[in-house]
Amino acid sequence: MNMQNLDQNFLKSGTTIVGIVCKDGIVMGSDRQSTAGNLVVGKNVQKTIQINDYLVMSATGMVADIELQKKVIKAELKLKELKSKRRPSVKEAANLIGMMTYRNIRQPSMIPSIVGTLVGGFNEDSSFELYTIEPAGTAMKVEDYDANFGSGMPYVLGLLEREYKEDISVKEGIKLALESVKSSTQRDTGSGFGIDVFAIKKDGISHEVAQEIAPDYRDKKGTER
Repeated sequence: MNMQNLDQNFLKSGTTIVGIVCKDGIVMGSDRQSTAGNLVVGKNVQKTIQINDYLVMSATGMVADIELQKKVIKAELKLKELKSKRRPSVKEAANLIGMMTYRNIRQPSMIPSIVGTLVGGFNEDSSFELYTIEPAGTAMKVEDYDANFGSGMPYVLGLLEREYKEDISVKEGIKLALESVKSSTQRDTGSGFGIDVFAIKKDGISHEVAQEIAPDYRDKKGTER
């Protein structure tokens, strides 16, 4: 499977994820809708997940593949920590996810595992980093913001291009991530039904936004039904 086919498959899959580098931390967020083609199969799927005390992962792709990746990465990082007697860095975690993604996409399979990932966290020296791992397995450090792959990517990047500032704070980043995912859910049929936003700072990780998007039905006079 070549990169062009990967791009086409991901833009057909319904997901919006976003990562924003701030002056005092990292902000990551996503929607909650899960789709199978044009069918909505889940309305409360959390795609941004805290892996451990210092890492958060956002992923786009098949739910089963994402769940497996989360479990494997969590176990591999713990094993690496026990062996080396030190906590793996954010870069090491990103490279580990990259190697796993690279291996999975190249295994002969009727249904290949295709996952795009954002991983952010803080290191033992209190520095914080954000990485994007493309579906082919390349891990790249993000200096400002990224939305990886998925149907909501064009809408998110358009807003971030206009609103992002280099000296943005985590507080401002949370609002920007929220507005980015909201703008995607308004236009992208593959995204919706809820928003999760996490903040990563040197003193820890917090789940800042956990919102459900429920439709309101109104008549022409504005009365709720």
